[in-house]
Amino acid sequence: MKRLILCGVLAACFGSAHADFRIPGFELVQTAPVETTLANADLRDPVTVWCELFDNAKNDIAIGQFYAAGKPGSPFEKVIDRLAAAGQRGVKIRFLLDKKGVGLSDAATLERLRSIPNLELRILDFSQLTGNGIIHAKYVLADGKRAFVGSQNFDWRAFTHIHETGLLVDDAAIVAQIRAIFEQDWSAQAQLAQGRTVAPVQQKQAAVAAGVLARPSYLLASPAAYNPPGVADSETGLPALLAEAKEEVRVQLLDYAPLSYGPNGTRPYYAVVDNAVRAAANRGVKIKLMVSNWNLEHATLPYLKSLAVLPNVEIRVVTLPKASAGFIPFARVIHSKTMVIDGRLAWVGTSNWAGGYFDLSRNLEIVMRNEQMARRIAALQEQVWSSPYAQPLDINRNYPKPQKASEQ
Repeated sequence: MKRLILCGVLAACFGSAHADFRIPGFELVQTAPVETTLANADLRDPVTVWCELFDNAKNDIAIGQFYAAGKPGSPFEKVIDRLAAAGQRGVKIRFLLDKKGVGLSDAATLERLRSIPNLELRILDFSQLTGNGIIHAKYVLADGKRAFVGSQNFDWRAFTHIHETGLLVDDAAIVAQIRAIFEQDWSAQAQLAQGRTVAPVQQKQAAVAAGVLARPSYLLASPAAYNPPGVADSETGLPALLAEAKEEVRVQLLDYAPLSYGPNGTRPYYAVVDNAVRAAANRGVKIKLMVSNWNLEHATLPYLKSLAVLPNVEIRVVTLPKASAGFIPFARVIHSKTMVIDGRLAWVGTSNWAGGYFDLSRNLEIVMRNEQMARRIAALQEQVWSSPYAQPLDINRNYPKPQKASEQ
């Protein structure tokens, strides 16, 4: 009955005739994993949206990604084809990858990218800036006028077999800030390649300015020290938003943990976000946290369980079924990073809620104080939350190690 009511609400709010879901400046985009019940008629898919961006580009395309992985015959091949077509007609393409992501990329895709006319591929070792970070942001810019920001990696699986959420962005101020971030990181790569030191752009902020938090929409980015002037800091911006919550916070993530990434595989404690979530729960805000089954690692599970026992906190774990074609490494998982506060504020980003993302790595988050977008993302979350793929976290269960890379 609950799911029938939800479907009715969606039809009434958004209508079956909609080709896409938009508010001024933003369009919500979804990857619904094939062979699941999670598709939505009013949300365009990223293959369509990225191809549109590349086909309409006249002067330049800029792409920031962790890694690149294609697969012959997959829908994602169309995206690479349209990128190649843009280069062939004279569009200047700059593609920035992280050095740690090269090992996750497949050689054929990297070779194909390098063969595209007018495309320059650069590899940035982001860890040289922060000690142990990566380019974890996933974004595309076209002519400096439109952008795409979301959880989708440049990976065929992210367009077919993983639950992903992103935004097509037409907001001029936010697009300009995303471009400034790309230009800064592009320049940093050149400086490092020349053996030069890249100094922090600004000192770490004590707090995001109240004026920024009050805007109808704005960009948050990390790490703070390497944000261009005027770009607010995710690590202080997220706790400030959680401090505003009065009734309910809904969150969907790949994983959540108050742990960071230290040297030699260590996981130092990182409580910035966790403290803010617990503070909200302690003052009576209902927390609905949805994470993937990949979050059930030995190191992170105790922290999830300790959060789940708190009053006002409910955690569900999502496990997607295997594809009918068989096991696919690093796929069949929820990877979206979204938040809704009090049904009025929406957040779509690239960060998991753990250390290493907000403090050490390049990530982007877009905040929209728009009830229509907040309701739509909440409904998208509820679709997964109430699906047969989501189950309450059992604090008494010893969960098996999640299978990611192979069937063991």
